[in-house]
Amino acid sequence: MAKPESVGMSGKRLQLLDKVMTERYVDSGMLPGLHTQVFRRGELVHSGMSGMMDIERKKPWREDAIVRIYSMTKPITAVALMMLVEEGKLGLDDAVATYIPSWKNLRVYASGIPSLVENTASQFITTPCERPMKVVDLVTHTSGLTYGFMSRTAVDAEYRKLKVGDFQTPGGLEGFIEQLSKLPLDFSPGKLWNYSVSIDVMGYLVQKLSGMTFGEFLRTRLFEPLGMKDTAFSVPANKIERFASCYMPKAGGGLRVQDDAGKSTYAEPPKLESGGGGLVSTMHDYMRFCRMMLAGGTLDGVQYLSPKTVEMFSINYLPDGKMISDMSAAVTFTETSYNGVGFSIGCGVTLDRSQSRLPGSVGEYFWGGAASTAFWIDPKEDLTVVFMTQVMGSDARLTLRRDLRTLVYSAMTERNL
Repeated sequence: MAKPESVGMSGKRLQLLDKVMTERYVDSGMLPGLHTQVFRRGELVHSGMSGMMDIERKKPWREDAIVRIYSMTKPITAVALMMLVEEGKLGLDDAVATYIPSWKNLRVYASGIPSLVENTASQFITTPCERPMKVVDLVTHTSGLTYGFMSRTAVDAEYRKLKVGDFQTPGGLEGFIEQLSKLPLDFSPGKLWNYSVSIDVMGYLVQKLSGMTFGEFLRTRLFEPLGMKDTAFSVPANKIERFASCYMPKAGGGLRVQDDAGKSTYAEPPKLESGGGGLVSTMHDYMRFCRMMLAGGTLDGVQYLSPKTVEMFSINYLPDGKMISDMSAAVTFTETSYNGVGFSIGCGVTLDRSQSRLPGSVGEYFWGGAASTAFWIDPKEDLTVVFMTQVMGSDARLTLRRDLRTLVYSAMTERNL
């Protein structure tokens, strides 16, 4: 690990980063433990850990802890899709129905109440889409799809009833696509921004167009060449010892187990390989992924994407240059504050720092996971940061990411010119 001062950062201030995050979030009982790494100008300059990866078994957080990255799976799926775009297999402006013929006549919800009776079809009144769904709509969450946990509309209620996107969906990605072909969209494609199963659909497109399972594509085209040896859709028996338990806040303060590492369903491969949230990974592995992107698509002599394709991740693709705050269907669950943020290829992208009120750079791209993990890549400052922990449903999720970003940028002593 290089000295921070050699890459324009302060070692003393990076120590403050660990101190503040530990005292504010671990010692207070909001997080079981955490691990932060900072990489700048080709060097790893900080790696700080504290707390526990398994409170009940008294296991301290370890360098090679395996964690559920949930929606930090999405940027990996986006890279897989763009690899196929580079090969001419599809384009962002293509109609999704070109590759999923059963979606040719998708319609939009107009009215109706979902049936609460199991195995009973719901009756919805629908209208035609104003235009066909495009691949770029999947990439940017403007597809009209949703998530069942949104608890916002009759459409997401139907998702909950049918368990759309569940890791144990019969038929895997094929069964998932068949489910969606029978459901109305929440809105016409391109009209609104709504966090959704769109990225899971992208995983299906990778599977169909590559001629291999989605997991096999990721393993052979990304994980093995990148040295991401612990990133997968399940945790094998010989690695369970390194698997962190996941927690959630309990009434009155403190944490309770949400998913026990020793009894987790992640011990078995899922039926549905979720490109939107199904992977587990480690700090080492995810930092390798981020370093590859920061370096313009190549790492250790292996090229995964063109530098020009990687540049596209710093561009906002929402219609008419709008921000998420301009297009959001509602203030519902997401992995970022909406203010000053657009959406690129499976990631949020910073557009206006005066609205985000955070240090950083226009064009940096980022996302997080439901268990409070986070990353960002700042090409302008030649910087990437990865943060790992394991807590679901914490109100502190967005606050801790704000603090993390503030403390990292406060440790910079030089700007890139």
